Amino acid sequence: MILPIFMNNRRLVRCISSPFLRALLIAVSAAGLCIWLNTPLPWMIGPIIATAAARMGGIDLQAPVQVREAGQWAIGTALGLYFTPAVIHILSSYVGTIAIAVTFALLLGAGCGWLLHKLTGVDSTTAFFAMATGGASEMATQGERHGALVDRVAAAHSLRIMLVVVIIPFGFKFAGVHGMDPYVQGAKVVLLPGLLALIALTCCGALVLRRLNWPNAWVIGPLLVAIALTANSVNLSALPQWMVNCGQLFIGVSLGTRFTPAFLHTAPRYLGGVALCSITAILLAAGFGLLLAGWSGLHPATAILATSPGGIAEMALTAKNLQLGVPIVTAFHVTRMTILVLSIGPLFRLMQRT
Repeated sequence: MILPIFMNNRRLVRCISSPFLRALLIAVSAAGLCIWLNTPLPWMIGPIIATAAARMGGIDLQAPVQVREAGQWAIGTALGLYFTPAVIHILSSYVGTIAIAVTFALLLGAGCGWLLHKLTGVDSTTAFFAMATGGASEMATQGERHGALVDRVAAAHSLRIMLVVVIIPFGFKFAGVHGMDPYVQGAKVVLLPGLLALIALTCCGALVLRRLNWPNAWVIGPLLVAIALTANSVNLSALPQWMVNCGQLFIGVSLGTRFTPAFLHTAPRYLGGVALCSITAILLAAGFGLLLAGWSGLHPATAILATSPGGIAEMALTAKNLQLGVPIVTAFHVTRMTILVLSIGPLFRLMQRT
């Protein structure tokens, strides 16, 4: 009688002591603390900061790639449910504005890459891909093809995303920025049969795009499927809030566990330069966003989120929590990410020739 209990307890101890479950326990505790403190994006910011601090402190934490993909799926699907026929019609009037914002993002990345090269002395190839406003994995892969230092590129993107995720939501909170977003999801009620169908269809979309080697396949695939359904008034089901919270939690854990114990010891001058360039990019993007808002009629806070050098999921979630034009922010960042990944190689070769 005692032996089976003892053996089960040993299995439980081994299970809890696994690097992923340790990360999950730390992340959930941090999220609970952030909820109690009433911070913005508690299910993402708390896990990012807590797991990054623990990881750099020497605690063995890991997040399997499937965890990040599950988080991206939840966020991509939830965002796609906002793209009703009325929203699609409104977005069509912002095509020119989105094109201008994408051009600015390309120039911003190139300019900050030049600044990073001058400040730290890192080679210009590494600096260019380290400051390009794309995803960490895509930019590291592209940079490796052109001879960049992959570890430096990955470290730069991890630090940039963390700074954007912390600075912008907290900045908006302290400034008292909060919208009255007229955009609502097409599906407002959770219906189990529809939810199961939605899960199956959006996962198929992700798998197809992954097969085609698209960037951020587990965000963009579910997003496009959910948009296609919602835009045609096929409202299968809303996502339960706990799924959206888990999506934020998983993304936070995935970002936080990128920070290794050696991170702070990896070329402090380089990391300092990355931090300075990232903050510069945030400020320049915010200024550009305000100019774009004045020209296009967008809400200033929505324009700042839409032009910020952050990721699709993080900035769209901020817009969702603050009710600041979720479909508009999502459309801006998806377009920027897609065009950036497709054009970054030719842009780099063009700059090398000039």
